[in-house]
Formats: sequence, structure tokens, C-alpha cells
Amino acid sequence: MAPGLSAISQTSFSLAAILQNHQNTPPKIPNNGFFRTKPSSKNPSPSPSHSNTTHVSRAPALLEPAIYQTNNDPNSKICRFCDLGDLSSAMNLLSETSLRKFQLDSKTYCSILQLCADHKSLSDGRKVHTILTSSGVEIDPVLGAKLVFMYVKCGDLREGRRVFDKIENENVFVWNLVMNEHMRIGEFTESISLYKQMRESGVELNSYTFSCVLKCFAVLRGVRDGERVHGYLLRLGYGSYNTVGNALIAFYAKCKKIESAYALFDEMLERDVISWNSMISGFVSNGLAERGVGIFSEMWFSGIRMDLITMVSVLPACAEMGFHRQARVLHGYAIKSGYAEEITFCNSLLDMYAKCSKLSNAVRVFERMSKRSVVSWTSMISGYTRDGKFDKAIELFEEMEVEGIKPDLFTVTSILHACACNGSIEQGKGIHDYVMRNGLQSNLSVANALMDMYAKCGSMEDARLIFDHMFARDIISWNTMIGGYSKNSLPNEALDLFVKMQLESKPNGVTMACILPACASLSALEKGREIHGHILRNGFLSDGYIANALVDMYVKCGALALARLLFDRMTMKDLVSWTVMIAGYGMHGHGKYAISAFNQMQDMGIKPDEVSFVAILYACSHSGLVDEGWRFFTTMRDDCKIEPKLEHYACMVDLLSRAGHLRRAYKFIESMPIEPDSTVWGALLCGCRTQRDVKLAEKVAEHVFELEPANTGYYILLANIYAEAEMWEAVKKIRERIGSRKLRKNPGCSWIEIKGRVNVFVAGDRSHPQSGKLQSFLETVRIRMKEEGYIPKKRYALLNGDDKEKEEALCGHSEKLAIAFGILNSPPGRSIRVTKNLRVCGDCHEVAKFMSKMVETEIVLRDSNRFHLFENGRCSCRGYW
Repeated sequence: MAPGLSAISQTSFSLAAILQNHQNTPPKIPNNGFFRTKPSSKNPSPSPSHSNTTHVSRAPALLEPAIYQTNNDPNSKICRFCDLGDLSSAMNLLSETSLRKFQLDSKTYCSILQLCADHKSLSDGRKVHTILTSSGVEIDPVLGAKLVFMYVKCGDLREGRRVFDKIENENVFVWNLVMNEHMRIGEFTESISLYKQMRESGVELNSYTFSCVLKCFAVLRGVRDGERVHGYLLRLGYGSYNTVGNALIAFYAKCKKIESAYALFDEMLERDVISWNSMISGFVSNGLAERGVGIFSEMWFSGIRMDLITMVSVLPACAEMGFHRQARVLHGYAIKSGYAEEITFCNSLLDMYAKCSKLSNAVRVFERMSKRSVVSWTSMISGYTRDGKFDKAIELFEEMEVEGIKPDLFTVTSILHACACNGSIEQGKGIHDYVMRNGLQSNLSVANALMDMYAKCGSMEDARLIFDHMFARDIISWNTMIGGYSKNSLPNEALDLFVKMQLESKPNGVTMACILPACASLSALEKGREIHGHILRNGFLSDGYIANALVDMYVKCGALALARLLFDRMTMKDLVSWTVMIAGYGMHGHGKYAISAFNQMQDMGIKPDEVSFVAILYACSHSGLVDEGWRFFTTMRDDCKIEPKLEHYACMVDLLSRAGHLRRAYKFIESMPIEPDSTVWGALLCGCRTQRDVKLAEKVAEHVFELEPANTGYYILLANIYAEAEMWEAVKKIRERIGSRKLRKNPGCSWIEIKGRVNVFVAGDRSHPQSGKLQSFLETVRIRMKEEGYIPKKRYALLNGDDKEKEEALCGHSEKLAIAFGILNSPPGRSIRVTKNLRVCGDCHEVAKFMSKMVETEIVLRDSNRFHLFENGRCSCRGYW
């Protein structure tokens, strides 16, 4: 090896690349002798981004030492040690020479600094710098450049930059060196600042300068600045250089200007593998996987030899398009080409198989990997989660920890998603502990994933605790909490948080889809209309998911006509749209309309699923359409080949029970091919109350109590059956049974929204400010009803007392109080909309009918089962409820 020459193969900005840089410089720039080259038979590429260019086999020294004739000359000896790569001897001799105050040549210092850089010995390099300073050697631009190179190569950019800023150097290669290092460590703004200084200082730029600054603008999404650079380099004549063309393609692709990138690619006279790879990854990263695969096919047929980057770029496109067969061809090619053991390729491959629902193939790739990174484990955990194998995903995470692989942020969020989908709150809490131990709780994505896990596991208190302690929240944070409250039957909390959100963040379409179910749950029509207006103003109605949620909100707020109007205006109706409408008709007791909608859906070519059949069976049940219900049940099972689930059997039992066929319903349950749950038996128990069959109710209740011993509702239901039959001893025993089990009864309550405020009423509660007015109004109604011959249905008072006590108890029912409040506080003729958490009693049903006629007002009452529309003394249920 010639003195001062060394091989530099793995630097981020190698001198071999600098040499090529020099070769790419326009001829007008003279060679100042700063670099020399030595012929070589090998042409390795310094980096993947320039693999198409021929280079010398080793980087030249910034300065080669002169060949000294006197062997005793310290300069000659030190240079010989450098040539042999003996850093220790060279440093010892340098130290001895400095002690003797012998003045060494600048070229000698350059040689030993080069060797320090080759060995990445920062400590020795600093010693050389100290000796230089103490010896009073003038650090000229050449020696200064070598010092900068040594510091950069040894990883001390700060000191290298300090030296760089002190020297006067117009050589583009040193500027590029420092620019590239700033870019490599993520200091893109500083790299761009250097580029601007180069232009201001009159430094002649070259292709590598432009490549570097374009990469920086790509990361920072500086579209306009990058376009200015593009124009400038074209004026200087660098537009035809491959390195610059590839950098421009990557820049435009990352800035989401993919058509500009493709125009450049299309105009290139010569395309290397990097050009093709940049275009493939550009299309894929911009959501154009199909075009990415198309460019890959064109590359294949053009005879361009693929490299590892090609395959890693095209596999995500195959995953997105579901092209697992094409990806298997790539897999075979990789095996033949020797890439099959590359960890980046294996990671992309198993991720592709997992996303294409070929989990068994992904498992085989994973098990055969000799080395696995955290990406490998995370891809498999995500694959199992996507495939619904949540337990396996959690098991794999535990195995990963045993293997000593430290999870990253993506792993943590992936496993939290698995815990959320599986309802595995204990495992989720374990992940939460890991997050706290490793200080990851401040990461926004992790915090959002934790909230989502707790929300989906039903623990909104834990979710809110995380939310309240977040330093910064994004739209996902708010939507996660609002959606969590809605799904966990906490609509008031959802609406409260929605109001707070609007003070800090702007709601998006997902927010609308999350808050609308809360409005539906509360029957908060006024709030729902406000949100509808927000949706229209922001153009969210084109989103089918939001449109369906809006129709559902109107249905559940009792505004069936508005729901149908919105439904008819939808340009695209999917299965969910039709199912929501069918269920809405069922809730309002319009079974015939529900059947008509179901038939229209099928005529449109939309095949019903199991949820659609639940909706139509429910509609038949609440309209007394027994024969039609049986026909749909048979069609589902025999024609559509949908195996009935517990929900379908519960609907059939309810259908038979409401129609008075209790014995037939009991036999139907006994003949079920699957074990009935409490919902199925509970449907029959409700039928026993409607038909007042105490004996069968006792028999059915034992089945229910065995399945759900802690559900207070079923005990209360049986107690009410006894109370309506005036079997007070039996009622007493049931209440004692509830007390002994320490069960809590949910009090019956009703609520009504007036001027945006929700007013809640509890049975027998006289604490409301207008309680006196309400009681007086209800007493007037009762007197008027008696005058017209109505006899109060005292059995619904559910207490053992005299007639007066029972009548007073009936007046205190929550739905009566809410309706009375609505009538007294609303303009004449305005519809009254009341919601109750339990089933409306028979007496309240009759009173509501009477009040609708008495005050000439439409009253909409939604109870736990269905809607009742009272108008002119009649109810839409026609007595069938």
C-alpha cells in the first residue's frame, strides 16, 4: 500500500464517493491537486445509493506524503508506519518528535490523521490535533480539511465542525463531507444552512451537493425550496446525472408529488436499479401500490437485475394488493439470488404473508430465520392479531421478552391492540407496567393505544386516568375517549368530553362517528341535529360510515321520517345502511315496512348477513308477524346457509312469547342445537309477564338465575310478575333473595331533552324544582281520565297497599313525570320525546295515550324494548308490546 492510502469502505460519506464526486464535476472546475487516484481492478460501490457508478477500490488520502530519501527523517518513518497501518508506532514516534521540538511536515500530519480516521481512534486524533496546536503548526486549508475528515469519521461532528468553521476552504468535497454528516444524524436544517453558505461563498457545487440537500428537503417536506434547487441544478447542467435524478425522484415522491417524480423517471435516458427502486417505493408510499407493482413488472421485463432494495420495496405493494402468489415468485427468486437470509427481506416477506392472510407461510419464514430483529417479532404479533389469534399474539410477546428482545414502540402498540381486541385487561395492565418502567408513557402513540385497550376492555376509569395525565393530545386521543364512552354506555360522559374537545381541538369525521351513538343512546335529538349541521358544513356526509351513524341516530331519537329522508338521499347504500333502516322500522313497530325494506335490499343485489336477519326477526317479533318471522328464520338457515346464533334464537322465542305461544316457545328452546343462554330464557320470562303466566315464569326463572345469578334485572322481573298477580309473599321472598346476594337494583328513570339540557326523573322522586306543578298536572289528567271512564291499572303499582296508595305510586312513575315536564315546558303542539331505561308499564302507556289526545301533542316514548308514538289517543304499537 502506498504511503497515506487506506481503504475507507463504510463511512457515510466516503472519500471514494468524493473522488466520484470530482469526476462528476463539470470540466470547467480545475483539478487543484487536492486528490490523487490510483488505478484499481475492482470497482466496489461506496453506498447502495450509488451502486451504478465505477469507483476506485480505496479512498485516497487527502494528501500523500512525499517520498523521503533519508530513512532517519521522522517524516519518512512516521509515513512508513502509516503505510503499514501501525497507528501505535506512528503515534509513539510523533510524541517523541514533538518532545524534541522537531517540526514535521504538514503532509506527515495528514498521513497520521488519515490513519486515525481509518482506525476510528478519536483519542489518537485528538492527540495529533493537540500536538499540532502546541507546535504552532499553521493549519492551512489542506491540513484543516484532513482534521475535519478525521473528526467526522471518528464520530465527533461537533469538533469537526468547529475546525471546519475556522478554516477557509472553497473545496466542495469538504463542504459535502460536513453537509452529509449533519444529514446523517438528522440535522437537516443545518445541512441546508451549509448548502446556502456554499452558494453565498461561491463554492462550486457538484452532483453530491444537490443529492444531499434534496434528501434534506424531502425529509422536511420543503417542496418549494426543493423545486428551486431543481431549477438551479438544471441551469448548472447537472440534470443528466443519475445521482441527481434519483435524488429528485425520491424528493418528489416523499413530498407527495408522485406525478412529478414519474415525469423525471420517464425522461431519464439511463435508469439504474436505484432509479427503478425509487419509483417503486415512491408509488407504494403514496398509496399507489398497483402502479408500484406495474413499474416493478416493467423493470423485470426490461432485464434490470433486482437487488435487495427492489424486493423490500415491492413486497409491501404485494401485501396491499393481496398478490401473495406474485410475492411467492419473488421469494423463490430471493432464494436463488442469495437474499433469502437477509433479515430485511425476511421481515418484509413475513409481513406480506401475514397481511395476505397466509399466516402459516409467515410462521414458516419466521421459524426459519437465523436472526430475528424486533421488527420480525412485531410483524408476527401484528399478523396473529390481524388473524384474530389474540392469545397467540400475547403468547408470542411473552416469548419475545424471554428471548431478550426489547420491544419498541410499534411492538407495544401492536400488543396493546391484541389485548384490546381480546378483552385481556390483565395482560394489558402488564404491558402498562412495562410502559411505565421504561418511560414510554409520554409517547403519544403508546398513550393512545393504552386508552384504546382500557376502553375496549370496559375500564373507562383507567382510560380517563391516562387521558387526564397526557401532556399533549391529538385528535386520536379525543376520539378514543369519546368512542370509548359511547361504546361503554356512558353517553353523558361522551357528550361532556365532546364539548371540552371543541375548546382544544377541531373534530373530524371519526369524532362525528363516535359522538352520534351517544346522541342515539340518550335520544338527544337536538344535540344530534347540531352534529348533523357540523357534518354538513365540513363535508363529512359523503363518508358512508358517518351517514349510517346519522341515520341510526335519527332512528333511535324517534325521528323515523327524518331517518328515512336521509336514507333515501344516500348515493351509496351498503348492507349496514339497509340493516339500520330495517332495525329502525322494527323498533317503531312497523314490521311490514321492515319486510319491504328487507326485500328491496335483496332486489338491489345486497345479500343479508346474520345481523340483518336479527333486525328483521326483531321487527317481526315487535309487530306480531309470527308466520313471516318463521319464514325468515327458515330462509336464513336453509337458503342463505347462515347458522342461527343465540341472538336469532332469542328473537324467535320473543316472537312466539309475545304472540302468546309460551308452551311452543318453551319447546323451541328445548330443541335448540346449541345451549340457550340467559338472553333466550329471559325472552321467554318477559313473555310470561306479558301473558301473566306465573307458573311457567317460576320454571323459566330458575334457568335464568342459574345462568346469571348476579343479574338483578331478572329477579326484579320475577318480582314484578308476582306483584302484578298480587302474590305478595312471593314478592317478599324474591326481595329477600336480592338482599342476601347483595345485589343492587337499577332504579327506573326517564329523561327528556329541553333546550339542549337533559332532565332526568326517577320514580317517586319529588326533589325536582317543578315537582309540585308536575303532580298537580298529573292529578288533573287522572281526574279527567276517570271522568271518561278509565280505571287505573293498579296492578302496575307493584306494591301491597290500598287503592289510593297504588294510584299515588302510579302517578310517580318516571315516564309520567318526564312527559308532564315536557308538556309544561314546551311550546304548544311541539312533539314530546321521552326515553326510559326500563319497559314502560301498562298504566303509563294508557296515560300517555290519553295525554296525547288531551293536549293535542305527539308524544314519542322510547323504552328499553321499542318506540311508542302516541298521537290523538292512539299508540303506534297497537297494543302489541
